[in-house]
Amino acid sequence: MSPIYFVSFLIISVVNADVYLHFPPGSNNRVNEQTANRQNAQNAFDSQNNNKGGYNVPDATSTAYGTNASLQYYLKFFQSGQTGKTTLRFVWTNQHGCGGNEETNPTKQTCDIFLQYMCQDDDIDENDLDKFRNGVVTTSQTYTPNPTSDQAGKLADVNTTRRLHESWDYYNRCYNRERNKGLFTADQNLKGNTAIYTRQDAAGTKYGYECPEERDYWPYISPWNDIAILTSNISMCSYYKNESFNVKPRYECIETKNNVRTSTKYNNQVNCTANGGKWLLVYSYLEKATTLTTQSSCEGASSSQYQYKWALPHDTTTVQEECLILQSQQGPSCLQADWSRSNYLGLDSEAEPLSYDWILPSFPSNKIKRCIGRIRYNISTYDYDLYNINASSNGNKSPIKNDPILTVDNGIQLQINLNTDQTGRTFQDRTHIFQILPRPSGVNDNENIYNWNMLGKRGNIVQTYPAVEYDFTPRNLQINRNDLIHIQWTGSNTHNNVGGSDGQAGDDGQGTTGTDRSNLVEIRARDENYPYPYEQTTFWKNVKVRWSPMEKSSANIRQEDLALYFASTGYYRCQRSVDCTGADNPYTLDTQTTKLDGLLNVASASFQGALLQINAGTYYMMCTRNNNFSNRAQKGTLIVI
Repeated sequence: MSPIYFVSFLIISVVNADVYLHFPPGSNNRVNEQTANRQNAQNAFDSQNNNKGGYNVPDATSTAYGTNASLQYYLKFFQSGQTGKTTLRFVWTNQHGCGGNEETNPTKQTCDIFLQYMCQDDDIDENDLDKFRNGVVTTSQTYTPNPTSDQAGKLADVNTTRRLHESWDYYNRCYNRERNKGLFTADQNLKGNTAIYTRQDAAGTKYGYECPEERDYWPYISPWNDIAILTSNISMCSYYKNESFNVKPRYECIETKNNVRTSTKYNNQVNCTANGGKWLLVYSYLEKATTLTTQSSCEGASSSQYQYKWALPHDTTTVQEECLILQSQQGPSCLQADWSRSNYLGLDSEAEPLSYDWILPSFPSNKIKRCIGRIRYNISTYDYDLYNINASSNGNKSPIKNDPILTVDNGIQLQINLNTDQTGRTFQDRTHIFQILPRPSGVNDNENIYNWNMLGKRGNIVQTYPAVEYDFTPRNLQINRNDLIHIQWTGSNTHNNVGGSDGQAGDDGQGTTGTDRSNLVEIRARDENYPYPYEQTTFWKNVKVRWSPMEKSSANIRQEDLALYFASTGYYRCQRSVDCTGADNPYTLDTQTTKLDGLLNVASASFQGALLQINAGTYYMMCTRNNNFSNRAQKGTLIVI
């Protein structure tokens, strides 16, 4: 029999654990809950995290978006140029430790952390049933097996008010495809024989439209692109870089109905072709070059930066080759994971947040992309050969059993607390939707852009945990004077954290209950709390505006107005009406009918900020509202050399 269409390497982990993204903010399956706990752990994906934790979908205005998805805010990041890089820092905490040198500084287990993303064009029609959505309700998308047709099933099941990450078609294929029976399932009794049943999900529970087999195993044919693998076992890096679906296409069984792709039960070449299917090579891709419609025009467009390939995309519906722009053929980054303490959602050994600096992709189409980020956290022990074990060790031959009883000296029997659906386990978190934008006019291709953001949510340390209190990210950022920084932040108006929590309920903080607000002012030093008056600031007098959402730059924005813009979180754009005309005119000191209050309650929860270039110097910045002496001190340092 020909090999199955994906490699059977098992991503495994061991005991109950959690992973939480803090920037870009991870949802932990939250939407707009006012409770401390999420309402639906099956909303879009199987996190296997605790019910507490996560951040709500950001609000674009000073009020909750309610049922109006157009009032949600999407974080906006500019793509890299061909030579200039745009850096976005992922920040997270993982509960059970990771990293360290296995011989000289081991943790209690071995680990892997996979960072991934997927994007689609942002201009997809709002009624398109495959368009990524945050959702405005916490109810999951539904799935009805055996519809009269795939299109009828999608029309009946997909609801545009609910969160959508993977597509209905993707889950439909997973639901009907035979599972990989060559994989290790220990002594677990799987309740079915398709790819929705795994050792970690023996009952085939549905989580949005995620495919359980893809969630639990790697590599896999899927829409997710690998960014980086951080591992305690760097001897695996060659494997990770070479086997990633980013760079290694894979065969898949494809069947059609009325010339449109449908689901199939077959996962290997022999059974596929024997039953009328086609065993075809499918590719991951960065984006599609839809204007190039022949192989010669497509592949002739290749350059030193981009490889164009006339091939079959993994998500094909027509089963026709298209012009694909492939991912970087260097493969994803693979690095030694930073050491982190077991059973502690905290910092690395240098007392810094666990993080990875992602160099954002560059898209030749220059289109706005609608994207989702993902972290997968896996910890394992070497009680068995975790890299080579397979189905031959299933059932009674499994080297691990549920709650085994061991005989020690003098016949004494001791029991180990062990569950084989957890001994080999994957955890994850995902962001809300964010956008990757073309570089704005006037920003050169070779310029580097760093994102300087704020993270956290409303409440004290116990109320927010396992999310975090407000902070800057990076807390300490050093750049070159020729580099640019993009400052922006997000917030929710429904972070009330009331009721039904395993921690302390409530939302301590300043301003209207349940609301996040941030702003940016300069201070003399990090251990001080009074901001400079504008006349004494150095930051605003050393800034050049390269882009702003109100289409103002250093050519037409006064430094005083820029400081006011950041201090008021965009509520004011100018002091004088004469300097803010047209659409900007309502955002001035003398035209706003409601004056800004000292706690920013009437300001928006999220802020698009600006793209700035700063002269050399060291600058200390803070938020005035989230600064309750020591426990909520939202402060950051920018060093420009």
